[in-house]
Amino acid sequence: MTQYHVLIPSAGSGSRMQSAAPKQYLPLNGKPILRHAIDTFEAMPEISQVFIVIAPEDAYWSENLLQGCHKTQVLSCGGDSRAASVYKGLQAMASYVNQDDWVLVHDAARPGLDAAMVQRLIAAISSTDVGGLLALPLADTLKRADTTQQVAETIPRESLWQAQTPQMFKAGMLQQALAAHLPRQPTDEAQVMEWAGYAPKLVLGDLKNLKITYPHDIAVVLALMQATQSEQDAK
Repeated sequence: MTQYHVLIPSAGSGSRMQSAAPKQYLPLNGKPILRHAIDTFEAMPEISQVFIVIAPEDAYWSENLLQGCHKTQVLSCGGDSRAASVYKGLQAMASYVNQDDWVLVHDAARPGLDAAMVQRLIAAISSTDVGGLLALPLADTLKRADTTQQVAETIPRESLWQAQTPQMFKAGMLQQALAAHLPRQPTDEAQVMEWAGYAPKLVLGDLKNLKITYPHDIAVVLALMQATQSEQDAK
């Protein structure tokens, strides 16, 4: 039976956050940012295992971060880029995961993910699909800047989507694609699958699945999460 596993690359330093600790370890609503995603996956019966890929020299990691977890384990094999961490993580997971199992790669700094989004992604991808990712259709007009930060071009937003995570692909196919195209430095798994000749499916994500990148993003994500909780409590 095909299984679903989660890989969370968490080896980045998050330099744009301008914080002492990497952003995935910063507190959000009473627990580290990373723990929010872990808790979502831990509570889902659809998910068999969760693998966290950290840097070998990570001085901020603590086993206490996984207190109470039953299907999450840490792999200290992170690389110097997101793609390298995913590739090394897939290699380290090989003894636990079949080549035809699905792997959901999720950003460590997307704490707003909930079970409904994950279930929507899983339900949208059939056995005949190459895989897919959560994403949002772009709502804003896009401008391309010139070297002096003046508008050089307005880019039509029709058919443009903003990629989110999880991004879900077969373990063997994703590992092969990364092995072939890692030197090109893909920015996400969907891109490396595109380079390998596949067309990943876009599945509607959610605004609260925002990636925390800058300091003010924490307040934005917290507000979105609290608003969603208030809506659920009111039902």
